[in-house]
Amino acid sequence: MQKTVGYAAYNHNSPLLPFSFERREPKPSDVRIEILFCGVCHSDIHQVRDEWGISVFPMVPGHEIIGKVTQVGSEVSEFKPGDTVGVGCMVDSCRVCPDCNDHLEQFCNNAVFTYNSPDKHSGGANYGGYSTQIVVDQDFVLHISDKLDPAAAAPLLCAGITTYSPLKHWKVGKGDKVGIVGLGGLGHMGIKFAHAFGAHVVLFTTSSGKAEDAKRLGADEVVISKNPDEMQNHLASFDFILNTVAATHDLDAYTALLKRDGTLCLVGLPDHPHPSPSVANLIFKRRNIAGSLIGGLKETQEMLDFCAEHAITSDIEIIPMQQINEAYERVLKSDVKYRFVIDLASLKEPE
Repeated sequence: MQKTVGYAAYNHNSPLLPFSFERREPKPSDVRIEILFCGVCHSDIHQVRDEWGISVFPMVPGHEIIGKVTQVGSEVSEFKPGDTVGVGCMVDSCRVCPDCNDHLEQFCNNAVFTYNSPDKHSGGANYGGYSTQIVVDQDFVLHISDKLDPAAAAPLLCAGITTYSPLKHWKVGKGDKVGIVGLGGLGHMGIKFAHAFGAHVVLFTTSSGKAEDAKRLGADEVVISKNPDEMQNHLASFDFILNTVAATHDLDAYTALLKRDGTLCLVGLPDHPHPSPSVANLIFKRRNIAGSLIGGLKETQEMLDFCAEHAITSDIEIIPMQQINEAYERVLKSDVKYRFVIDLASLKEPE
């Protein structure tokens, strides 16, 4: 076992505080990784504050991990010490179910998420990337191209794949009109990918002050969603709308904007249900409301390679670990453009 330091929430009312724990020694198929950077996801806040009712404490969050390989097990062939690698939202799955066989491990009923998930090795809950190192089975480690800035690549492991996967699944491409609801950690990546796929991209936001930045990121148009006239101008015109907002809100305003057979895809998970959508709004145009959850390992590697080829990374603000509680409050105020990333060099062994 190797002593590791990180930051943890000790209960749902606790700020994140220094925490020491042990990582397992690498097994034959394991990779030990020195964590360099870890992104801060809004779901980290939901989990730390037990807003989904599933939290186990103490909790070390973090599932947007970039690091360097420091040790590999005897059966590891894909990685070697010194490689830059990533770890996303999952660290294991059953490997044999239909979802796993289809490279959709995120839907496996026995998926093991990177933190706050049962750890078969220790018997307790596992700990995530707000820490100095992690040990992960090689099948859940991802190659990171030298073309990518490692800090700015960290949010690709969640925000990136969460938006890339549904855009690919619904075959967004040239000639499609695509809406992105919300300009935050997820939304800004949705704009970048939809633009790279050749779509006509429209951002929906409640703030007119975000228009200039949205266009810098690749949006062709910006619609103020609380302006009825602007929304009315886009009725029944969208092929696909990606809704990234993690707060409860009325979905009818967006389903009415879909063409026949268009899809509104939800990737934000609120702590309370959305109001029930109008059935008439759906059946008279055969519209769809769907959901999407991150992506499998194969697709995540595809996304990372696409980002390297097209020079796509997240817009980030780097912080030391000691500023994480302040960062959480700023996330809740939408006071970041567009993802915080923790520099783990700031986390030193306590004397």
